[in-house]
Amino acid sequence: MGCLTAAVRALGVVVLTWLVLVVLVLLPGLLPAGWQYYIYSPASVGLWMLCMVVAPFLACFALRGWIRDGRRASSR
Repeated sequence: MGCLTAAVRALGVVVLTWLVLVVLVLLPGLLPAGWQYYIYSPASVGLWMLCMVVAPFLACFALRGWIRDGRRASSR
């Protein structure tokens, strides 16, 4: 049961990370059209796509204590 719980928590962290990244890429759509050209440049979209791959691993690493035990890891 412990492994299943940890897998569900890890999946939740990954999905939540992706949702945050999608919201962050959609927010500049509220800006004036002249600014969107600079924000949605090929370089920034490429970095966003890289973040979609790397950020879930970093989030799982940062929250590994919570994923494993269900509580925040103590900072020592």
